[in-house]
Amino acid sequence: MTVARLACAGFVLMALGGCGGKDGSRSLRSVGEQAAAEPTTDTRDWRAVATVADRQRLREWRTAWVAALKKARAGGAGVKIEADPALYAYDAALTDPVPPAGDYRCRTVKLGAKAAGGLDYVAYPFFRCRVASDENGVSLIKLTGSQRISGTIYFSDTSRAVFLGTVALGDERSAMRYGRDATRDVAGWVERIGPQRWRLAQPYPAFESTMDVLELVPA
Repeated sequence: MTVARLACAGFVLMALGGCGGKDGSRSLRSVGEQAAAEPTTDTRDWRAVATVADRQRLREWRTAWVAALKKARAGGAGVKIEADPALYAYDAALTDPVPPAGDYRCRTVKLGAKAAGGLDYVAYPFFRCRVASDENGVSLIKLTGSQRISGTIYFSDTSRAVFLGTVALGDERSAMRYGRDATRDVAGWVERIGPQRWRLAQPYPAFESTMDVLELVPA
């Protein structure tokens, strides 16, 4: 099953209602759990899959991190950032970046507003994510929330993997095909930052932020 056929999954963009979905929502849970039962089978190299725009975003990951942290600190979040260097330091990646299959708690932190007047640091509560794998590939799916990503994790090197996917909004029942709409495409680096802790760092997301960070810990 390709990314385009995975059911709704994703994380929240603040301008469209934030993480407003209820964790116990029956409709979102049933859709997400159905998708999680059928992981992606796309095993192509990520460079052959990524759009030109996403390849550019992924190349500029360090620039995005530095700019995002500078804005967040200037906005008053310095204490929070310094209290959790594993999550926020751009050079915190460890070996074995792909999380094992299973259920996860996941939350999104948005760093560095794109526009004047926006919030430079927003940390949302934990929602539900799932990593599924078979002999053909690994998928990451966000099961709850008002925006839910679904996509594929591709091996890159010993310390980082690449996520390419799309985001479903609100009560949408299916996600767009990756590459069809740049505002729905999601691209980021998957890194292990602790014994049982991972993050998906998304440089220059389509809305609001300079960097979105999705934290994952086992449920």
